[in-house]
Amino acid sequence: MKIAALCGLGFGSSMMLKLSIEDILKEEGIEAEVLSWDLGSVKGQEVDIIVAPQDMKSNLESVETKIVLLKRLTDKEEIKEKVLKAIEEES
Repeated sequence: MKIAALCGLGFGSSMMLKLSIEDILKEEGIEAEVLSWDLGSVKGQEVDIIVAPQDMKSNLESVETKIVLLKRLTDKEEIKEKVLKAIEEES
């Protein structure tokens, strides 16, 4: 399984999100490749799940991948709840 952590420029926010997702997956014993991308890199890529801030919703409408939108990128509980639900739905 491939999961992309997304932000506007692909630096700070997406890397922080990537590390949070990796920690959650490790705690849950789930193996997945987690990538850190900017918004421009997502089109044409193949991933199972994209995790992004809520404000990117309109930019992702044409993407045919499972999208997880977060209100707060620093809220580990929100990330955990939504990412694990998306993984369950993809399995």
